Amino acid sequence: MPEEQETIGGTIAVSNENGTEANYPSRSPIMKGKNTLAKVTLLDGTVKDVIIERKAKGQELIDTICRSMNLLEKDYFGLIYEDKHDLRNWLDLDRRIGKFVKSEPWKFSFEVKFYPPDPAQLHEDITRYQLCLQIRNDIVTGRLPCSFVTHALLGSYLVQSEVGDYDIQEHDKTYLKDFKFAPNQTPELIEKVMDLHKTHKGQTPAEAELHYLENAKKLAMYGVDLHPAKDSEGVDIMLGVCSSGLLVHRDRLRINRFAWPKILKISYKRHNFYIKIRPGEFEQYESTIGFKLSNHRAAKKLWKVCVEHHTFFRLMSPDPVKKVGLLPQLGSRFRYSGRTHYETKKIPIERQPPQFERSLSGRRLTSRSMDALGGSPVGSYGSEPSKRHTMSYEPEIIPDMEHIDQRPSPIKKQKDKNTAQRKRLQCTHIRYCKPYTRA
Repeated sequence: MPEEQETIGGTIAVSNENGTEANYPSRSPIMKGKNTLAKVTLLDGTVKDVIIERKAKGQELIDTICRSMNLLEKDYFGLIYEDKHDLRNWLDLDRRIGKFVKSEPWKFSFEVKFYPPDPAQLHEDITRYQLCLQIRNDIVTGRLPCSFVTHALLGSYLVQSEVGDYDIQEHDKTYLKDFKFAPNQTPELIEKVMDLHKTHKGQTPAEAELHYLENAKKLAMYGVDLHPAKDSEGVDIMLGVCSSGLLVHRDRLRINRFAWPKILKISYKRHNFYIKIRPGEFEQYESTIGFKLSNHRAAKKLWKVCVEHHTFFRLMSPDPVKKVGLLPQLGSRFRYSGRTHYETKKIPIERQPPQFERSLSGRRLTSRSMDALGGSPVGSYGSEPSKRHTMSYEPEIIPDMEHIDQRPSPIKKQKDKNTAQRKRLQCTHIRYCKPYTRA
């Protein structure tokens, strides 16, 4: 028998005796006709079952998941699904889920999509905790490489967050057996984590997690979304998209970096991906650099990730989506329409710090947030052009290429306290065009 039922939006969350939770829509029969089951794996490894309409959009599903987690800063997160080619893709939240996921039940992973450059600026501890879970998963799976010393230091903060202060009477040599700190964990690493854990006495879980994030954000691959490719000479490389721009890695070393302000255009055609670079101080002409990806789908996936990261981290608000007219539309309809990083930081959160369970090693511990590090609430900015460092104009149509075109926009001098921040956020206009095909 269910122990608890709670209405969440149009669904009912049911917690069973074994700890699993399922969401069922109110006033609707389960799994009949227009409904289907979505299984969402959270960052702590638990699976949440949600009964949802087949015509529902991705935003409805992620809103339900975030409400059940009591998570308000949801713009940093997204849903991952595997397509028929077993490739991981971010779910487009503005479109129907059924257009992307065909097999039932629908399966997703709830993950961090946009890694904040400064986690201390997040409003709530529960958001930082979810980011800790994501980074822990990245480290354990090898996606976020780090040294032995860093493994030990980060691991010691995870232990402090979950078990508290080291106690010689309670903690013997086996108290870390349930923890996973590295892909290839050794007894030497466990011993080093134990030694460092003893030095964190007095830190609250929230403080330990903040120290964890402050050290993790300094790692070279923090928040980098990697895509395998080849350069113009056919050498295998990895293209990484992050908050600051586009990175080029070869043999685990970064060989080049293209910051967003330096990139004029990002485009793809078939399986080729191109970036047009602004001329340097002693250069006269723009330059274009091309990369080869495995296929057209991989090139378009990389292009979309670039669009989303540029919009989220560089714009003060996303470009408005134009209504579809009667004439055929040559420009791509794909846009990032969520809140930007700038808008997310400005949204005030007025509530008591929520209680939540910490389970960094898979064990369940309930604790309350101990600090408020998000800063004072500030009113949010809307999408008015006067509040954005962008300039709207009608783009020209390039018939054979889908691209982003970025052009610098003038910034008016302002004498308020936000001038420095707005100059740092100076961005460029983005336009999108789909390849034109003659009949």
